[in-house]
Amino acid sequence: MLTKEHLNELQNQLGYAFQKPEYLKRALMHSSYVPGEGGDNERMEFLGDAVLELCVSEELFFRFPKMQEGQLTRNRASIVCEDALYKAAQKIDLGAYLLLGRGEDANGGREKPSIVSDAFEAVIAAIFLDGGLEPARTFIHRYVLSQLDLSKPVFEKDHKTRLQELIHARTHGKQVVYRLVGEEGPDHCKTFTMQAMLDDKVLGTGSGHSKQSAGQAAAEDALSRLETK
Repeated sequence: MLTKEHLNELQNQLGYAFQKPEYLKRALMHSSYVPGEGGDNERMEFLGDAVLELCVSEELFFRFPKMQEGQLTRNRASIVCEDALYKAAQKIDLGAYLLLGRGEDANGGREKPSIVSDAFEAVIAAIFLDGGLEPARTFIHRYVLSQLDLSKPVFEKDHKTRLQELIHARTHGKQVVYRLVGEEGPDHCKTFTMQAMLDDKVLGTGSGHSKQSAGQAAAEDALSRLETK
């Protein structure tokens, strides 16, 4: 049950006081939850995603005036991906405040990156609906953009793209493939291990809470080895 005290506690975490706390409550309602008044946070997630992309795009556009459209798009994708939003949501312990159905709660829904990151976007929408773009932008800067070093364009290319370009240059067109070699932990919080492969050679190994993030970690490991050669 989400009490008034819980809502006040979360607002303190967010750094934003709602004029209409019902927006925040709706943002915390997962589709598995069936409250008396009905509704969930999926529509708010849709709106929050758009507000997030706008604010991140704005930051990249003005911070890097010489960056081309393709690079801007890749950079934005790396900033608003599920893993990044999940980490941001953990800073405010967002999972602890979610309204979940009993089954989802019992299955560890409060720790599932997909559920928590979606709720984070819904919270952005709640702030936007309650106070407009400026407080939403402030929140995004505080919890999403503040963790990034935007003094230089470090997100021009993701690790997989950089690795493939390096291998292409050195081998005249060979393709890096990614192989899942392990997974451990409960279903709601698995850790995956991937290897970046070239032919039968392991270039790098990495782990993450999704196969995508594990693949990126493997590519990063491969780059650290190859770029020193």
